[in-house]
Amino acid sequence: MPCKSFRVLIVDDEHSLADTLALILNRSGHNALAVYDGLEAVDTARRFNPHVLLSDVRMPGLDGFELAQYFAVHYPDCRVLLMSGHASAVESAGIFVESGAFVNVLTKPIFPETILDFISSCGENLVSV
Repeated sequence: MPCKSFRVLIVDDEHSLADTLALILNRSGHNALAVYDGLEAVDTARRFNPHVLLSDVRMPGLDGFELAQYFAVHYPDCRVLLMSGHASAVESAGIFVESGAFVNVLTKPIFPETILDFISSCGENLVSV
């Protein structure tokens, strides 16, 4: 169990991936919820107020970059990790660095340990649940 527990919102249109990540994070002591599109994430965030957002980049409707922009404005303390099966998405993350938003992009597949490490590395700046 981690020394701190965080609310983590997972957004991926691959239901099995989102559900599996939520299961792993919940078993690791975090409070994780899985949703399956960007609009559902916006709605869920209003009541869940996540510390960390894990989102796929390419999704129908509101994509991961648009979701990260929304979170930068409405949840500026939330840390964002975008996940993509496309290496070009990593290069596109530069626009968020220039805007001052805290966003990281990793290429899938991503090991659960990498995600747990990301959450832990953000933890110094976050107030736990």
